[in-house]
Amino acid sequence: MPVPYRRDVFAPGEYYHIFNRGADKGTIFFTAGHYEHCLRLFKRYRGPYGATIVAYCLMPNHYHLLLRQDGEAPPSRFINVVFNAYVQAVNRERKRKGTLLEGRFRHVLVDREAYVEHLCRYIHLNPVIAGLVARPEDWPYSNYREWVGERACALKDEEFIRQRFPRAEGYRAFVEDEIGEARMRAQLKRYLLDP
Repeated sequence: MPVPYRRDVFAPGEYYHIFNRGADKGTIFFTAGHYEHCLRLFKRYRGPYGATIVAYCLMPNHYHLLLRQDGEAPPSRFINVVFNAYVQAVNRERKRKGTLLEGRFRHVLVDREAYVEHLCRYIHLNPVIAGLVARPEDWPYSNYREWVGERACALKDEEFIRQRFPRAEGYRAFVEDEIGEARMRAQLKRYLLDP
């Protein structure tokens, strides 16, 4: 039986956690060039589609974004344009056909201000929790280093960051406080049964 089309409701000024992973949990970013191409697409299309990127992390087999919808165009248009272009480029380069991602992206409206900072921390800690790096600043495909003032980049919302963390050291401490706990939860996961 066909699955009915999902009609998403988005609204200007709202924040959304947007994420997806590779088909069959497979790789979506095969080379450094692929990550860089995706970031260029973010930069190219964020303005025309009214998407402000607050936090992002591109992982080998999935991605996370915290976006704010600034215009009337819903974030789904931005995501679809970016990842359609990205998948076409990867398929062309790798001489492959078909999907790279696991269906449509998923999203969650971040409707409580208290969750926004924790979500940014979660996004930036992804490579640490996955065991890819020891510290979030060691992962080049997130905007954590921009948040803590170590790298300049257009893919961040300076006002959003400074309202919550006037000093970069404040965000760094906020993230580092969670690293040990996050690692422990990741290690415990293998002992827990999936429901």
